[in-house]
Amino acid sequence: MATISASDVKALREKTGAGMMECKNALVETNGDFAKAEKLLKEKGLAAVEKRAGRATNEGKIFVKIKACPEGSQAALVELVSETDFVARNPDFIALGNAIAEKVLEKGYTEPNGELNGMVSDLATKIRENMSLKRITILKAAPGEYLESYIHGDGAIGVVVKAAADKPEIFQNEEAREFVHNIALHIAAFNPLALDRSKVDQGFLKEQEEIFRKQMEQDEKMKGKPGNVIDNILKGKVSKYLSDICLLEQGYVKDEKFTVTQALADIGKRLGAKLSILDFVYFKVGG
Repeated sequence: MATISASDVKALREKTGAGMMECKNALVETNGDFAKAEKLLKEKGLAAVEKRAGRATNEGKIFVKIKACPEGSQAALVELVSETDFVARNPDFIALGNAIAEKVLEKGYTEPNGELNGMVSDLATKIRENMSLKRITILKAAPGEYLESYIHGDGAIGVVVKAAADKPEIFQNEEAREFVHNIALHIAAFNPLALDRSKVDQGFLKEQEEIFRKQMEQDEKMKGKPGNVIDNILKGKVSKYLSDICLLEQGYVKDEKFTVTQALADIGKRLGAKLSILDFVYFKVGG
């Protein structure tokens, strides 16, 4: 039987995060073979992860990476969740989220898969807490378009915005970049459901119309009003609702007297270029 040294046990513990006795027992069981002992601990750890898989993962972080590519630029957003806020603040957890975002951009992944989930399982084995890769997405921008991100607080919300201009060089201007960043901040604060009215799902909108109609039917003030009057009131309610949920119609976070569209026109006039917001992605932990 191979001699198990304290330094071997220590090295295995540092590599796997397992307890001292678990490391020693694994080395004894594998006759001192470090690689086999590491594999054995991972197998045992993964079994433990499976047992923990039913535990709620209500904490976590959003991670964002943006990089240039031959086709323009692209951003990856990742939601990585855990059981506790303590683990979500763990440097290894944060490093994992960033590594997954890098891998998503490198491979062009658009949904969690075996490779990414394996990265999560390795850390879950070491930390001994249930965690999972909840969702990922990529937002692409063509040459001349501009991507900007914003992470709110300690990673609870992540936003990426795609902007464009008739003079793309305007995005070399600090004021233009700051404005797009503020739009990302606005989205984090107000969580618009769509860019504009054309992007609102018609099935969703129909459902909201039915809710408003039912509310009006139960409103005593609506009793006896002609059908055309009720229809006009309904149209007004729907229009107001759309202005509340569509980014371009919302009051701009830096000055709510102006809509986002008006703020875009104002900065464009000052900088001598026409700016537009093309798309955005909003991720919230647990959202």
